[in-house]
Amino acid sequence: MRVFVRVKAKSKRESVTKLDDAHFVIAVAEPPIEGRANAAVAKALAEYFGVSLSRVMLVSGGTSREKVFQID
Repeated sequence: MRVFVRVKAKSKRESVTKLDDAHFVIAVAEPPIEGRANAAVAKALAEYFGVSLSRVMLVSGGTSREKVFQID
């Protein structure tokens, strides 16, 4: 399944907000430096969907606020 995510990095509160079946807004506390925010978003998606972290892959948007993740 492909998931489209808008990331809010350096947020005070971490949250996952579902907009529709494939679109989410995820707030993470990590800064967007050296991929730390991407890793935090992947971890949040894994917890939200109840899958292991290895099943969540960043497909596109590595340096953008708009990202696409593949969840197997």
